[in-house]
Amino acid sequence: MRAASLALALLAVVATGCAAGQDGQPQAGDTRFVAGDGKMTIFAAADRKPAPVIEGPTLDGGTASLKALQGKVVVLNFWASWCNPCRAEAPILKDVAAKTKASGVEFLGIDFKDSKAEALAFEKSEQPGYPSLFDQPGRLALAFQGTIPPAAIPSTLIIDEQGRIAARALGAVKYTDLMNAVTKVRDE
Repeated sequence: MRAASLALALLAVVATGCAAGQDGQPQAGDTRFVAGDGKMTIFAAADRKPAPVIEGPTLDGGTASLKALQGKVVVLNFWASWCNPCRAEAPILKDVAAKTKASGVEFLGIDFKDSKAEALAFEKSEQPGYPSLFDQPGRLALAFQGTIPPAAIPSTLIIDEQGRIAARALGAVKYTDLMNAVTKVRDE
C-alpha cells in the first residue's frame, strides 16, 4: 500500500513540475513528495540511516552502483530534464563535482521519470562530468522508503564513507551549501 501511495505521489510530482520554495522537510519514513528550498540538512552520525542498494544502467550505456563507490563520499542527485530547478542547479553540481573529485568525492546522478532521449540531450548540453543512472520508473527513489527519501525533484543526498545518508537537500542546491556539506562529510 505504501509503495502504491508513493508511486501516486511520484506521478503527482511529474504532473505538477518540480521543487520550488517551501518550509519544512519530511522526516525519515515520510515518502510524500514536497516542494523544497534547496537547504542542505546534515544528519548527526549517530542518526544516519544506511543507504539502500542503488544500481542500474547509466544513460551512457554503462552501469553504476553505490556498492562500487563504497568507502567514498557520494553525492546522489535526483533530476529530470523537464525540471527547471534541475537545469538551474546543473552547473553548480558540475563545478562542485570537479572541485571535490581529487579528494575522493564521487557524484552520481539519478535521472527520474524522464524520457531517455530528453535526458541524453540534457546531459549532452550540461556535460556534468559524472554518470547518471536512468530511472524512468522511479524505482531507485522508492528504494529510499523508510530511510531519508529524496522527496522532491531535484533532491540531493550525500552518502558518507560508511554508506549512510549523511545529508539531504530538497530543491535546487546552492553552491556554498553543497560545497560546505560535501566538505564536512568528507572531512569527518
